[in-house]
Amino acid sequence: MSTLHPATDPAVYTPHAARFSQEGQPTTAQGWISRAQDVAAILAADATQRDAANASPVAEVSLLKSSGLLRVLGRASWGGGAQPWSVAYRAIREVAKGDGSIGMLLGYSLLWSQTASVVGTPAQAAYWGEKITRENLFIGGAVNPRDADLEVTEEEGGVVFSGSKHFNTGGVVSDLTVLEGVIAGTEKHVFAFVETRQEGIVFAHNWNNIGLRLTESGGVRINAVRAPWTDALGYDPHTKAPIPGILEVPYATLLLPTIQLVFANFYLGITQGALDAARAYTTRSTRPWPFGGDVKTAATDEFYILERYGAFFASVRAVETLADRAGAELSTLYAEHSEARDVSAERRGEVAEWVASAKVAATDVGLRVTSDVFEVTGAKATSRSAGLDRFWRDVRTHSLHDPVAYKRRELGRYFLLGELPVPTWYT
Repeated sequence: MSTLHPATDPAVYTPHAARFSQEGQPTTAQGWISRAQDVAAILAADATQRDAANASPVAEVSLLKSSGLLRVLGRASWGGGAQPWSVAYRAIREVAKGDGSIGMLLGYSLLWSQTASVVGTPAQAAYWGEKITRENLFIGGAVNPRDADLEVTEEEGGVVFSGSKHFNTGGVVSDLTVLEGVIAGTEKHVFAFVETRQEGIVFAHNWNNIGLRLTESGGVRINAVRAPWTDALGYDPHTKAPIPGILEVPYATLLLPTIQLVFANFYLGITQGALDAARAYTTRSTRPWPFGGDVKTAATDEFYILERYGAFFASVRAVETLADRAGAELSTLYAEHSEARDVSAERRGEVAEWVASAKVAATDVGLRVTSDVFEVTGAKATSRSAGLDRFWRDVRTHSLHDPVAYKRRELGRYFLLGELPVPTWYT
């Protein structure tokens, strides 16, 4: 990493890496969730300081690697945790409680790690799944659909990607990058994994936004990056054409609701982190209001503080329950259809609307709770040292990824008119 782009030092987490190695990889769902909670506690200790420093999260990604969390979805025979998405979502949520940026990075990497299993051939899914799991790789993705697709040209034995993206989460600290583009003169989309560290991938190092500051979500230029036809996911390397039954079926669109539920879960985790931090501040530092006519000796005896915390708690519990239900629905869909890839449009749409419901609820509750906790902590809680502002900044930043109003409309058409959502880059 250039000195022009400062990065965090992985050595700070060496003792934790040694402990994780000694404890070994978790073997149960609860074990994985507990490991994620452990990582969250480590990150929470100095999250406010790291947020302010805005350094490239090299150390934080090393912590994810040493914890094993990048392997949670991988097959056991590859050294993975063999857990369903429902457990991975819980892990993302737990990490986000401690640091929203790192919860987001974990979620994106897990999503991209499954790209070949959704849009690739069985052989490609096995190859990339094993490689990513065994080598404990962190994955970035230069896919942002709001920008023009990368242009893909053909050359002897492979395809060449060129273009640029304004956003590329985690790319700077990734081992592999997922590229997506359209073959010039056609409407054929191509996904491929490529090595991140190569001359043709040039990062802008321009991520300096108000929230999620350690996600390295800045721009990237892709300059004639080559991948062999064997790595073009879902394509026959001999005919150079999509393989029937791979890319044109509803199953191939499942990356979209899967990542939308990644979003909902790290929003929820950030919100839970805010509520935990506010509780700690209130019980430790908030003073009772002396001019209300019913003076209490402690802020925790004040009716309005108790009432507001009760409302926060109920709202967050409701989102948690909804997110868990959506995660169970998506996990069941994958379990039932991953072999035959025969999910129906109706089933796909039904699950997508469970995800949309969770996304809407997590956004609305997240923005409200992370903002309103200041009303129950007090004026001193706005100090930079308290760090309560980072939770709102994190939810506010990513909740603009795709307008939640369109998710509400989508749900309205599904409920009122019985219309299935049309698969798009955001549905």
